[in-house]
Amino acid sequence: MSKLLARIAGYLSNRTLVGVDKVGNRYFTRTEEIDGIMKEKRCVIFKGEGDPTSLSVEWICWLNGQRKRAPTPEEQMELEARRELVKQNVALLKQEEEERRAKEGSSHKAKSTGKTGGPDLKSFIHQFPTEGNKLEEESDAVDRGSGEDEAGAQKAKEPLSEHSEPTGSGSTFKPGTWQPPT
Repeated sequence: MSKLLARIAGYLSNRTLVGVDKVGNRYFTRTEEIDGIMKEKRCVIFKGEGDPTSLSVEWICWLNGQRKRAPTPEEQMELEARRELVKQNVALLKQEEEERRAKEGSSHKAKSTGKTGGPDLKSFIHQFPTEGNKLEEESDAVDRGSGEDEAGAQKAKEPLSEHSEPTGSGSTFKPGTWQPPT
């Protein structure tokens, strides 16, 4: 029991006030011996309810050890002013965006289908030469040159099946050489 009281008394007496934020939270450091090594521990005592969302980013970084020095009051005021300026700029941009949308909406009524508009893929695909015509021409030339019968020519002209898995396991099959149909 005396060890517990000594530890609590050491915890309370061994800490040093580092700073106070705008909300009133107080930040402390204390040195503690862990495995024979003196280490600095950082902690916060909340004012009122222990709400961790009330901590500023600078103090969170200091508590986690990402900052070596605690933020100064001047630095805190400067950063708070910058945050307020950013909030004002965001509000101004939202207002301008709403005005632009209202102006566009009154100038031309676009029908809304509930879907977002995307690129026209059909016109994109038509930019490229179709390989289907080349394949048919090549297969016709092979059929005529090798002297295959009519059934073979019809088989070559038939479109590829939608099944894209390789079929057969004959002597001509080589692992790793199969390519999906184009």
